[in-house]
Amino acid sequence: MGRVGERAIVLGGSMAGLLAAAVLAESYAEVLVVDRDALDGVATARRGVPHGRHAHGLVARGQQIFEALFPGLTEELRAAGVRPGDFGSAIRWYFNGRRLATGDTGLLSVPATRPVLEYHVRRRVQAVPGVTFLERYDILGLETDGDRRRVTGVRVQPQDGDAAPEVLAADLVVDVTGRGSRTPVWLDELGYRRPEESRIKIDLAYTTRHFALDADPFGDELAIIPVATPSHPRGAFFYRLPGDDGQVQLSLTGILGDHPPADLDGFLAYTRSLPVSDVYEAVRRAAPTLDSGTFKFPASVRRHYERLTEFPAGYLVMGDAVCSFNPVYGQGMTVAALEALALREQLRTGAPPDFRRFFQRVAAAVDSPWEFAAGADLGYPGVQGRRTPQVRIANAYVNKLHKAATHDPELTSAFIRAAGLIEPPSSLMRPGTMARVLRHSFRRPAGAVAAAGSERPEPVRRPS
Repeated sequence: MGRVGERAIVLGGSMAGLLAAAVLAESYAEVLVVDRDALDGVATARRGVPHGRHAHGLVARGQQIFEALFPGLTEELRAAGVRPGDFGSAIRWYFNGRRLATGDTGLLSVPATRPVLEYHVRRRVQAVPGVTFLERYDILGLETDGDRRRVTGVRVQPQDGDAAPEVLAADLVVDVTGRGSRTPVWLDELGYRRPEESRIKIDLAYTTRHFALDADPFGDELAIIPVATPSHPRGAFFYRLPGDDGQVQLSLTGILGDHPPADLDGFLAYTRSLPVSDVYEAVRRAAPTLDSGTFKFPASVRRHYERLTEFPAGYLVMGDAVCSFNPVYGQGMTVAALEALALREQLRTGAPPDFRRFFQRVAAAVDSPWEFAAGADLGYPGVQGRRTPQVRIANAYVNKLHKAATHDPELTSAFIRAAGLIEPPSSLMRPGTMARVLRHSFRRPAGAVAAAGSERPEPVRRPS
């Protein structure tokens, strides 16, 4: 692959920044990754990734891309105590309070926590020739040429002592600083239009605790996931942590202000209200070992950079800085990986990236997961937004598919392929899939739903 430039700078060392750096190193002699946090050797949750303390997912397409970019990563994670398994047969999925039929999908789930996954990916990127990490640097702003048509670098300042600001020159600067990205403000200051935004307010929160269990509730499975739906809006992600010490992580989710409490009694009461009893029965007498607190996510936000007609050369935006999804769908890291592939495709032409073509490809990568997530969120009556006939029909159909999937593992697999970004959401409307849904439409969904708040033993409080 030919050299495109001498230096690229990546603003942000989180997952999207690591993926961007790995791709940029193929075409630039030097890649600098700038982040405000300490990064080297860090295998715990960081301040810059507050949601890293809570449940995270790498859906099927993401696992495939990560493995292609970092060959052997899955086995490396397995050696670190992570237990990969099939997305269909190794996870106990519940939708609308009923368990989906299980079967092998051929798609691999790698249930590493976010800090563990990020640590191993970062080690791989640090080993790439030409990549350097600048830790504990604040990012102050962009440097441009005289007519502000090209970004020529970035102003940064070390956090140590009274160090003066520095200017780092670059042929290309890539903003992957997340949903708090300053790019819209910087564009305004440089005389460009800000990108239009699509926003879906969901007022979501995660509350997470770790427990030490005496008994194994999983068996051969990796996780128990009662997925939040409009009929049962409280959800949970319950899974083993890497290692063999019996530690588990339970993240509870609540939407539209119905947030899981952080105190232990409230947390257990919320767990008890889930439409399936598996999770509550596993933790009600367990010893809590770590309280990760509550993470709030007010809205999904998509910034439409693809609609801009003017943009400074030598500058790109990726990751959550472009689109920040409702995290319950586990799409963020995978979409960042798809955007990294779009960047690699541009660079392989041997020319510096063109913002129009790049943002069009990024928009194409975002379209399907945004359609999937935004459409599902609009299924909640309290979520504000325009519900087109297409959205209403799709949500009604997916609800029928979930009911039919309690009998038919092929439908479970079809849904997992769409949710995992292997197939577009339209794949669920294929004639063969629709025929299976119709075949089961007059059957009662398998499995009984426990009423929320039904009588069960009172939670037993343990010291927090």
